[in-house]
Amino acid sequence: MDLKLSGGVAVVTGAGRGIGRAIAETLAAEGMKLTVAARSKDQLDDLAKSVRTDCLVHAVDLRKPDAAAAVVDATITRFGRIDLLVNNAGATKRGDFFELTDADWEDGFALKFFGAMRLCRAAWKHLQATSGTIVNIIGIGGRTGSADFAIGGSVNAAFRLLTKALADRGVRDGVRVNAINPGSIKTERLDIRLKSFAGEHGIDVSRAEAEMAKASGVARFGEPSEIAAAVAFLASKQCGFCHGALLDVDGGQTRTL
Repeated sequence: MDLKLSGGVAVVTGAGRGIGRAIAETLAAEGMKLTVAARSKDQLDDLAKSVRTDCLVHAVDLRKPDAAAAVVDATITRFGRIDLLVNNAGATKRGDFFELTDADWEDGFALKFFGAMRLCRAAWKHLQATSGTIVNIIGIGGRTGSADFAIGGSVNAAFRLLTKALADRGVRDGVRVNAINPGSIKTERLDIRLKSFAGEHGIDVSRAEAEMAKASGVARFGEPSEIAAAVAFLASKQCGFCHGALLDVDGGQTRTL
């Protein structure tokens, strides 16, 4: 299927590794030009060398209030337009609610929520000009509460509401806004959890993966490329009537309505 993304310009945050890198690689394969943002310049440089497209590297800490505008300005200076914004940056700390500090909570919201909000605000007029699209990468933790994921769940729930609010505005302004809620995806973060689980239970990592997947109610964990494929489809005209959608890509883990 030709998604007709070729020639467009995408901004992808958290692009240095994991899901963000897979998204950037998939969009590049579809013919999009890229601005990739993350804190690690080395990882972004490696990504830029690996894709066959014009790729602007922007190493930046999106927790800083002026960072989002700088990413957007650099993209407009380089490419003159923005067709797609993918807000993927942001990890939140797990732990016992009573051991999480104010700083932990502030950091959780600073990158994933406020960084994305500022990018949406900075890019909006440029997306209006191209009838562009925003895809927010959120997470299923915003749908089902978990005692050890209080920060992440709260951030994700707020991000889901922001997606709906921006989609409401987008009807008037001609900007489509959707979100993807990944389940457990095979990234470095999941690898760390698997190794920890394996060590605690005295089993190998492959068995830990099978047991953790079973406990989550899924047949297997997802691949970053599967989230990337969903992003490309949501960004395309083939999915042009999807607006304000919150798409769970979690192997069936979420069973609530």
